[in-house]
Amino acid sequence: MAPALLPPHTVLDGGLGSYLEALGHDLSGRLWSAHILQSEPDAVASAHRDYFAAGAQVAITSSYQLSFDGLAAIGIGHDEGVALLRRSVALAAEARDALRPDGLVAASVGPYGAARADGSEYRGDYDLDRAGLRRWHEARLHALLEAGADLLAIETIPSRDESRALLDLLRGTGAAAWLSFTIADGRLPTGESLDEAFADADAVDEIVAVGINCSHPDEIDGALAAARRATGKPVVVYPNSGETWNATTRRWEGTAALPAARIERWLASGATAIGGCCRVGPAEIQQIAAVVAGR
Repeated sequence: MAPALLPPHTVLDGGLGSYLEALGHDLSGRLWSAHILQSEPDAVASAHRDYFAAGAQVAITSSYQLSFDGLAAIGIGHDEGVALLRRSVALAAEARDALRPDGLVAASVGPYGAARADGSEYRGDYDLDRAGLRRWHEARLHALLEAGADLLAIETIPSRDESRALLDLLRGTGAAAWLSFTIADGRLPTGESLDEAFADADAVDEIVAVGINCSHPDEIDGALAAARRATGKPVVVYPNSGETWNATTRRWEGTAALPAARIERWLASGATAIGGCCRVGPAEIQQIAAVVAGR
């Protein structure tokens, strides 16, 4: 059985891509933060250091949007793609070793929809079935397993077809991974049950935690209740700031919603690890870390 790597009251990092964007980097291409990994690796390393300095205990790598077919579309071959995946892990590990030697590096495994760059990771309306998704994920997953991260962060998964494809690939490897979904109104974007998706993960030893990410903070309480019903595994929660992206005006709108009282409630409700996704930067992680330390 894979080791239980996430102790209670673990602080995750925040949104790497949105933080790099806030620092002035152009993430408009189809590779998103992976573009900076290729062109300005020092900026990625610096962002990881900022999160560790803010109190994060886990760095999630910049491999979220890296895929071999996405790289091929811009003229980058398989071997260079493997090198970039390895670089994403190495940069996070270097930051960890410098600032938080007892911390962890989680290699990000983003969804198929992220590589399509069409927003389908928030809908789950894919053109691949479970078998096709298994084939699509296989080479990247194996490359990341060999890159030396402490565990995999399988994140922003919108459907049971995709989660079960990834579970198929993980089962029997002896690796460690968490499996995190994106949800809306308490269900997967496809309308499927979050309870059932968590139960799928509960049956696979390699999954050391389940959770949700890249969702509104209002979704966290229901997700924690679903996890309690479906599994006894640790739960990771790293929502967006509470703001929403307006694709017409191309601006973030709304109000950030991660007050200390929410963090306290999530911890009391069974959250093992708490961090942030889009628009949650080092300042917010520092606030989360302060609440966690108080417990």
